[in-house]
Amino acid sequence: MLLALPQTALVSPMIALNTIVADQLKRFAEDVEELLQKDVKKDEAIFQVMKRYIKESKRIRFEGNNYGDDWLADAAKRKLNNITSTPQALKVLVAKDTIRLFEENDVLTERELKARYEIKLENYTKKIQIESRVIGDLAKNHIIPIAIRYQNTLIENVKGLKDVLDQKTFVKLSRNQMQTIKEISEHVEEIKDQVAAMLEERKKANKIEDVEKLALAYNQSVMPYLETIRYHVDKLELMVDDELWPLPKYRELLFNK
Repeated sequence: MLLALPQTALVSPMIALNTIVADQLKRFAEDVEELLQKDVKKDEAIFQVMKRYIKESKRIRFEGNNYGDDWLADAAKRKLNNITSTPQALKVLVAKDTIRLFEENDVLTERELKARYEIKLENYTKKIQIESRVIGDLAKNHIIPIAIRYQNTLIENVKGLKDVLDQKTFVKLSRNQMQTIKEISEHVEEIKDQVAAMLEERKKANKIEDVEKLALAYNQSVMPYLETIRYHVDKLELMVDDELWPLPKYRELLFNK
């Protein structure tokens, strides 16, 4: 009944879905057989079981947008889990119901599930670690130097305006450039502070030996910095001259001919 899948797959979605379907079909056959033993006709037995299943599954059935806020609100009303992080999602691999499902259907043992759980946690941690190192390197060695170079260009331009214009005209014409210079400084400082803080959190996390606690630490203490740093980098991208920016800008990626 289960599809033939590579043994190297670490509990892929298809393995889980096929196992769930197989388990439910077995239960369905058992429930129908139980009614047949009570002299209920086959069609009527199937109808009764299906009717019961429809009622029992009402709590998890939703016909709206599963990716929208409506579903989040509806799921809360139905008291359903709303897992928002990878470590929490992976924990389901070693839940009692998951272990029962895979063992009773001779797919994976508890030991095999726990091994895959640890491997997936390690892979997750390493990916966040690599991403944090990459964004830190890009920010310090590419983004910040270019932002400062562009800022210096603006400063020189403002100085030139001050030399050739009267005070009133200078204040009027340099206002926007002065504001851009100020904003660049603010974003650069935020990036520096966030990268330094992220590095410290990573050092703390790396001292943790337990693979589960380590993954949680990276998820809760390191990963949030990725979004914060990116926010300030995105702001600089909108301000810095295209000719100076060291990486392709978003619009170039989307509309490059």
